[in-house]
Amino acid sequence: MSEKVNKLMNDSFIARWSVLILVAAMMFFAYMFVDVMSPLKSLVETNLGWNSGVFGKYAASEYILNVCGFLIIAGVILDKLGVRFSGVLSAALMVAGAGIKFIGISDWFQTTALCQWLGTWWVEMPASAKMASLGFMIFGCGCEMEGTNVSKILAKWFKGKEMALAMGLEMAIARLGVFAVMWIAPIISAKFDSSVIAPLGFCGALLVIGLINFIIFGILDRKFDSQLQAAGLATGEDSSEEEFHIKDLGAIFKSKMFWIVALLCVLYYSAIFPFQRYATNFLEETLSIDADIAARLFSCFPILAMILTPFLGFFLDRKGKGATMLMAGSVIMIACHLCFAFLLPAVPSKGLAVTLIVILGVSFSLVPAALWPSVPKIIDEKILGSAYCLIFWVQNIGLCFVPMLIGSLRQNTGSYLVPMIVFSCFGVLAFFLSILLKREDKKKGYGLELPNIKK
Repeated sequence: MSEKVNKLMNDSFIARWSVLILVAAMMFFAYMFVDVMSPLKSLVETNLGWNSGVFGKYAASEYILNVCGFLIIAGVILDKLGVRFSGVLSAALMVAGAGIKFIGISDWFQTTALCQWLGTWWVEMPASAKMASLGFMIFGCGCEMEGTNVSKILAKWFKGKEMALAMGLEMAIARLGVFAVMWIAPIISAKFDSSVIAPLGFCGALLVIGLINFIIFGILDRKFDSQLQAAGLATGEDSSEEEFHIKDLGAIFKSKMFWIVALLCVLYYSAIFPFQRYATNFLEETLSIDADIAARLFSCFPILAMILTPFLGFFLDRKGKGATMLMAGSVIMIACHLCFAFLLPAVPSKGLAVTLIVILGVSFSLVPAALWPSVPKIIDEKILGSAYCLIFWVQNIGLCFVPMLIGSLRQNTGSYLVPMIVFSCFGVLAFFLSILLKREDKKKGYGLELPNIKK
């Protein structure tokens, strides 16, 4: 018994980092699937008859069900039923959604009665886009739920250890999916005679592997919970102590820090993820280059982020300064989007484009690396899953409507000038919230500027 109490599974370097690899691989596959059609936007419009407005609505569909309340339910499921059940459920939803999306853009679907019926209403949205959007909605439920689930898994397995480093590495691995798909999708498409469905099928198959990963994780986590129970600790999801209750959600909604973090999150990510959807087409038009070349240029976006994020996590674990990093990341993002709006069109250089994209990746390292490890410092552990889900819920509101806004602005103005200015404005608001966050932390002593590893 004393051995179980004194040596837990997460004390083993191999065990806890194996868990990281298992769950991070699924997020890598998920990020690939999210952006698999982004480098193919021009091809999608040609082959499927979509336009920028339709593409914007399709991109927004990933978040619609989450905004309508699924993420709130997901948070309750996560805290009530635990990370194992939630992990498999989330992965299964991603696989199911991917399957529906695959069917929606297939040639076979165009011959079905369902396709003909879908084409009889809301005619400005093609039937293929409606079916693809339905699948993307279901996939989005699983993807966002899994994102919160992974955060809670890492908070559980790396508690008192290299939490920020682990979360940073997970984010870096996930972002590698963006880099990979920007290269892989055009290559697979070209191999299959400019096909849109072939890259989608490839990424869908990877999601099935991710589902298997979470089944394996469940076996490891159940053993870990058995150890936690034997040690008399209350963090195991099989434990009856510190049981989650719905009324506990009130503590989240009453937290001023929660709302500052949530609003900062939605503003920051609304200037990143919707930009990713249109970045290839933006570069294609601004630099007068082919779509596949534009996709490869934008693939540089996550490179520096992948390199820096683990180091930033390492720094946060040992030195802190999380709130300060949030401020710095917001400033960098503002500068990059203003350069995209005014400088790059005036000086259409591939070298300048890559430089700006890579610098934007630095911002994408600073903010998430500091943001997500900060949440366990302001929210009680038993409602941590709900807190993450509620933050994602607020974030998804922005991610749902911003792509439609950008698509509409792009369609009506015929350029990307106004969309880039809008992205910059999001950054300005995020910067002011980061100042408020740092001030509240200094006043209340949450420890956002302090290191995560206790000496």
